[in-house]
Amino acid sequence: MRVLIYKRTHPFDPSADGVFGCQDCMGAVRWRRFDAVVGVGGISAEPRSWGIDRRLNWVGVGAHVSRTVPGGARGPLVTFDRFGLWEGRGPILESIAPGLARHMYSVHRRVVMSDTLPPSLQREIQSILSLAAPAARRGGTSSRPLMRFGCGQRPCRLPKVHVVRNRCGR
Repeated sequence: MRVLIYKRTHPFDPSADGVFGCQDCMGAVRWRRFDAVVGVGGISAEPRSWGIDRRLNWVGVGAHVSRTVPGGARGPLVTFDRFGLWEGRGPILESIAPGLARHMYSVHRRVVMSDTLPPSLQREIQSILSLAAPAARRGGTSSRPLMRFGCGQRPCRLPKVHVVRNRCGR
């Protein structure tokens, strides 16, 4: 499983209903090929001001990349089969994945792909992915409701969309 891990600077993307890119966060990075995403709080002043610094903020597993791009956006919207959102209430990354925390915070890294990491970090990432709950689907319900943690997420306001072909063939 290919996992995108990135450091976040702000909340509100993904939205509480599991739409990654609703505020165009990470722009063209969303075009990369991945099966899951792990968002962790960065260490600069902005993530500290939001209270998300050094924490596991969100997890999405079973990525579905849309073929449409909101007008003016730099990348597609992504939804997930399983999703967990904790924002500032997430566990400190070092407490649940010390190796991954060292890797992300010891040098300036904004984004990493799991397939470039050693097996010990792969195991920590798999452990993190197990925290995601089945996501509620539009038009139906799952056996477990969507996990909604953190501060009250503002709704995702999506602009009109137009169809765009992905450079990666998606």
